[in-house]
Amino acid sequence: MSGAIGERIRAMMPAAKDELAELVSIRSVADPRQYPPEECARAAEWVRERFARLGFDDARLEETPDGSRAVIGMRASADPNARTVLLYAHYDVQPPLDESAWRTPPFELTEVDGRWHGRGAADCKGNILMHLLAIRALGDDLPVNLKLVVEGSEEQGTGGLERYVAANPDLLRADAILVCDTGNAAVGAPALTVTLRGMANVVVRVETLASEIHSGMFGGPAPDALSALIAILASLHDASGNTTVDGLDHTQTWDGAPYDAVQFRADAGVLDGVDLVGDGTVADGLWARPALTVLGIDAPPVVGSAAAIVPRAAARLNLRVPPKTDPQAAHDALVAHLRSNAPWNVRTTIETEAIGAPFSATTHGPAYRTMAAAMEQAYGVEMTTLGQGGSIPLCNVFADTYPDAEIILMGVEEPLTLIHAPNESVDPSEIERLAVAEALFLQSYGRDA
Repeated sequence: MSGAIGERIRAMMPAAKDELAELVSIRSVADPRQYPPEECARAAEWVRERFARLGFDDARLEETPDGSRAVIGMRASADPNARTVLLYAHYDVQPPLDESAWRTPPFELTEVDGRWHGRGAADCKGNILMHLLAIRALGDDLPVNLKLVVEGSEEQGTGGLERYVAANPDLLRADAILVCDTGNAAVGAPALTVTLRGMANVVVRVETLASEIHSGMFGGPAPDALSALIAILASLHDASGNTTVDGLDHTQTWDGAPYDAVQFRADAGVLDGVDLVGDGTVADGLWARPALTVLGIDAPPVVGSAAAIVPRAAARLNLRVPPKTDPQAAHDALVAHLRSNAPWNVRTTIETEAIGAPFSATTHGPAYRTMAAAMEQAYGVEMTTLGQGGSIPLCNVFADTYPDAEIILMGVEEPLTLIHAPNESVDPSEIERLAVAEALFLQSYGRDA
């Protein structure tokens, strides 16, 4: 770790743990059907107040078009010609899912084997703490202008901040944008994310009968909606597990850093004896090829089900779209595939929830070079580059709105964090070292202007 900045940040880590515990305790799931909107309001105010203390004198809450509130602010450098850096994170979190699957209370930061567990500890509240630590470590020595945006509906995918940026293009304009919502290859293995897959979310509904009917009296000739849905879903993968949407290429390869299959099995928690799917490498399947996941099914549960033919069923599908693939074309291919593979002329309706484009970052500019050097200095090892299987549609909005800006994707969310799953956690050393890297970056990027 590097010099005085590293020492300052290390000394601040105990207090940072207490702050993260406060933030994790706020149940900021941006879905009023599950948690009161007041929880997101509390989280937004917590973030606003902390950055206001650090010289973001105009830190405020701005309502975005989806009704969520983003924390917006700016801290100016004394140098009128200073470069401008935009810091991004989000304070909303995924719902905890099955709370009985958690080993610790999901909204109570709990240390287990050196990791800090809790919903949002990594995604993305740990990154908010990382920003705070980096700025605190620099104190008054800030040779860049800082802008801030911490949004409140990223996990819902409702596009509030994306539309806000498009409507207010000058507000967040910057030379470099640090999108802190990805992560390293492993704990202690620094990386920047250079590609993101896009996505298309749809809900497919199947109807066959006016109502449930007795499976003994009518079973056989009567079409079962759940069986029809299963047939449709089964057509989306081949025997090897490749995603096989008609008209969508699934043979691309990844030419960047590999992802060891044994390490991936451990990171993903794949059970012993269960095969990985797809006929390419792990990196091919994660970062270069489409991936179709069934997110949920509406159907009778096992407990409480009756001897009746199901008249209607539905599934929510998530298609991850690889770089250099048009997301609208991928969406349209998925919709056409679902319709053409529906058996027995069942009634099929398809609702589009969201479409997001893939993203590729520029890796030859001064901000990228400065961050690579800062990462190496903070970690003591050379930085690598990764793809990211997830989607961040905002990156494309930033790229379109600010074509001259360098967009750098980084963060505390290495594979063991289990983001979006029960037992999410963060390694505090990642918060610490990334805060050092960010502080070093801000220091060097400003002085090299």
